[in-house]
Amino acid sequence: MDTSIARRNILARIRAAQGREAAPAESEREAAADYLARHPQGPRPAMPNDLVARFIEEAQKLSTTVESVDALSDVPAAVLRYLTQHGLPLQAIAWQTLQDFNWTEAGLSIEFRKPEDGDVVGITGCFCATAETGTLVLLSGPETYASAGLLPETHIAIVPASRIVAGHEDAFNLIRSERGELPRAVNFVSGPSRTGDIEQTIVLGAHGPYRVHAIVVRT
Repeated sequence: MDTSIARRNILARIRAAQGREAAPAESEREAAADYLARHPQGPRPAMPNDLVARFIEEAQKLSTTVESVDALSDVPAAVLRYLTQHGLPLQAIAWQTLQDFNWTEAGLSIEFRKPEDGDVVGITGCFCATAETGTLVLLSGPETYASAGLLPETHIAIVPASRIVAGHEDAFNLIRSERGELPRAVNFVSGPSRTGDIEQTIVLGAHGPYRVHAIVVRT
């Protein structure tokens, strides 16, 4: 069963137990939207005018490597450079939304499917990114599977500069305005997976990728 349908069914049962209709009325949605609009946000740090530079700075602090390119057409060559520099295979899995890139001309073998055991590199786009913390925001969907950025040891993310927002609050506002409701999964990726559980020593790749590389596309 689709997770979104399952979620709606669960919420419908909760509403039924409260003596309400299964689906919220338009007046309820309007009341919720009004509350969000009126509810004051907590204190937020001042942000520079150049959100792209701030995103890059913060991402690098989290051990995310970053390369900037001028256009989307430059992305395959940037991926090739990164994989070659790190001695990684020139094969990867990727979101289906990335099929129009000229991967083959760049000398890359890309399969547009969910990752399996043995897949070393996963390539994704992102819904947006937050400058405040250098975080990637990924929304799951039929063509943008969450596992592509979680299972392979190396995660390469394409980040359009126009989709870099100030903070998490702005990211959620963008989701509401463009999608209407949350998808099956929203993943906030802040650098490689890490843990300090063992003797307080930071270990990368504990629960996900060892490497995260962001390719910022400025136009």
